[in-house]
Amino acid sequence: MVSGSALSAAAKQAEQLRKDGNIYFKKDRFGAAIDAYTEAITLCPNVPVYWTNRALCHRRRNDWLKVEEDCRRAIQLDYSSVKAHYMLGLALLQKQELDEGVKELQKALDLGRGANPKGYMVDEIWQELAKAKYMLWEHASSKRSWELQSLKEACETALREKHFLDDSQPEGFLDEAGISHMKQLEVLRQVFRKAGEADIPCEVPDYLCCKITLDIFCDPVITPSGVTYERAVILDHLQKVGKFDPITREPLDQSQLVPNLAIKEAVQAYLDKHGWAYKLD
Repeated sequence: MVSGSALSAAAKQAEQLRKDGNIYFKKDRFGAAIDAYTEAITLCPNVPVYWTNRALCHRRRNDWLKVEEDCRRAIQLDYSSVKAHYMLGLALLQKQELDEGVKELQKALDLGRGANPKGYMVDEIWQELAKAKYMLWEHASSKRSWELQSLKEACETALREKHFLDDSQPEGFLDEAGISHMKQLEVLRQVFRKAGEADIPCEVPDYLCCKITLDIFCDPVITPSGVTYERAVILDHLQKVGKFDPITREPLDQSQLVPNLAIKEAVQAYLDKHGWAYKLD
């Protein structure tokens, strides 16, 4: 049986190894950092940050299989680890497991917003999530476009065959049949144009966009004046420019910002229907 003093000594040694690893990491000495974190894990295998730190080194080396392995272990130890879910999502995207990767990134974003909504990682995670969801939309859109085009061609062929049969009717019916055929073709084309409209990029409605950046909202907050802004953007304004509403010029403090849940739901509903809007400039 291991004594308490031995465990304490191992924990102290492991913590020093973590600090050494951090120094190596900052100097881009990823191999040395990995060795230090590995020793720390050997001493104290149930500390999740040692696993996520090592995973970060593997990420910098583009060793995505090891990133996945370390992040899964970190999540077993601490399911609320934002970094573990985030890097696991990135690793899964590298394997082209888009659906699972998006799920992990969404989990990381939800956890990050709850823990530190104004933290730098929230914006970084959103950027990666938006790119992944745009990729999903691209794949699905390409498939829908091909299916619609195939169906459209089949319907046009069927109409032409019907028109050919109509041409065998007695003289006097031919002009009427030709006009009817042209009308049917035009109606058919209108139907398929309408069916493909959701996949055609257009302008995002103004009420779904931040009044400062003009980008679609990610984490909208509303001021006492009733103006909605992107959280990170208005916080940056309050910190660097002044404690006032940039639109109304009324005094404004960070504590007065309230999440605009109605707009957030409207944005999500819009993105669910128009996946192209995830594309970031």
